[in-house]
Amino acid sequence: MPQSVVMGLDFGTESVRAILVDLKGNELATAVSRYAHGQILDKLPTSGQKLPPLFALQDPQDWIDSAATASRQAVQAARIKPAQVVGIGVDFTSCTMLPALSDGTPLCKLPALAKQPYAWPKLWKHHGAQDQADRITALARKRKEKWLARYGGTIGLEWFFPKICETLEKAPNIYKAAEVWVEGGDWYVWQLVGGDAAILPRSTCQAGYKAMWNSKTGYPSPQFFKALNPKMSDVLKKMPGKLLAPGEQAGELTAGMAKKMGLVPGVAVSAATIDAHAGVPGAGVAGAGTMVMVMGTSSCHMLNATKEKLVKGVAGIVDGGILPGLFGYETGQAAVGDAFDWLRRTLSQKDFKLMTQQAEALAPGSDGVLCIDWFNGCRTPLMDGELRGAFLGLSMGHTPGHMYRALLEASACGVRWIIELLENGGVPVNALVATGGLPHHNPFMVQVYADVIGKSILVHPSTQGPALGAAILGALAAGNKATGFTSAKAAIAAMSAKAARGGRVVKPIARNRKDYDQVYKRYRDTAAWISKQHD
Repeated sequence: MPQSVVMGLDFGTESVRAILVDLKGNELATAVSRYAHGQILDKLPTSGQKLPPLFALQDPQDWIDSAATASRQAVQAARIKPAQVVGIGVDFTSCTMLPALSDGTPLCKLPALAKQPYAWPKLWKHHGAQDQADRITALARKRKEKWLARYGGTIGLEWFFPKICETLEKAPNIYKAAEVWVEGGDWYVWQLVGGDAAILPRSTCQAGYKAMWNSKTGYPSPQFFKALNPKMSDVLKKMPGKLLAPGEQAGELTAGMAKKMGLVPGVAVSAATIDAHAGVPGAGVAGAGTMVMVMGTSSCHMLNATKEKLVKGVAGIVDGGILPGLFGYETGQAAVGDAFDWLRRTLSQKDFKLMTQQAEALAPGSDGVLCIDWFNGCRTPLMDGELRGAFLGLSMGHTPGHMYRALLEASACGVRWIIELLENGGVPVNALVATGGLPHHNPFMVQVYADVIGKSILVHPSTQGPALGAAILGALAAGNKATGFTSAKAAIAAMSAKAARGGRVVKPIARNRKDYDQVYKRYRDTAAWISKQHD
């Protein structure tokens, strides 16, 4: 019998990756396909219309086309028969969301609405809804909504309902035309399995972390949304579908999508998950107490715990949000790799080579240069997208290397703050695992992190952590008869073991700890001052 294979589709900010893995965790092939339109940041492709500041959009057809290309290329590279693929898992950036008709057609694909920016999917990094997020938070506090505590007391501007409210207030015709509001990951899975909006498969992971949904109480009430804006009282009617946990089967691959992807119809498809959350099973982590840092353009830090502790400043606490039977905690930093590359471009550096050489030659503390790394706002613990970063202590004697090291140190200080926040709130952080492309491309960054935090960091050897995690979810969707796996824990253990071999442990350098304690104190003091001025 030909071996069974599962596919993971990892949707990032610029491209989608397809990975094919057998049930023992052997990576058979990967393929990456970039989105034709990438990030739509400056102007609409349909009209050339200039977008307002802080807008970040995407074209949903890119998701379909790029995933199809990557799927076909991976199948060809793996030299397998399409019928060997028994399951598909999907992870997706979040909150990336869009308005659609009840048949799934995105509003931006309607000729009458194609030139209107609010008809297009808002990428996770779209930052146009700060006012709406602030008002949702203030209203929830005023009404003493119990769900607010699960999000650290603050609703983020990148989340689902602030973006919907923004559309209602800035483009009411688009809100009225929208029959369905849906996360990008859920929309893509919907396209894979077909069906009408009544059975649209919505991920409990995406709903729990980005749309204030809870397994016991559901979404915030219609009364809450009416108090926010009377015209938003019908918003839950625009959210049909069924809620499914990642790994649950959302349906089977349709004939039309199978043809596009070079597969066969009937393949089991999992409900979607958030890209960072897929990194947890992809890193082989199935229990509590290990923080998985999924590091790329931004970073998400995922942690499972056995108890629910309502820690102020944590971006989300969801029962079963990452893995079943555990409480999933999500924290994050809004700009990491993005910030490093912004600095490189701003300083007119061809690549990171010279900056890294200069930075490595410096002592901890960057000769007095301090950075606050809020160049895309502060996600955890302040949950304020309008906060801005800073460099302090610069002189004409400082080099790009000083600024780069200061930025690395600031990013590490941000993670140390997050860990202290959790631990002080009664949530243990016993171990750290770094995954994603950034830890592999930037070993100096990992050393700085270990030194500042004062904990060893395991760099997971696979650069495909989220994609592998998505593939594991595809195996779970395929079911016991197709895979032999009786639980998520069993699937993770079997399929992540090979990928975990050869991991590199980066230990903190003891002599740097005292210096970094002083850097961290300056970081926290300066962060408090900047935050106070902003308030």
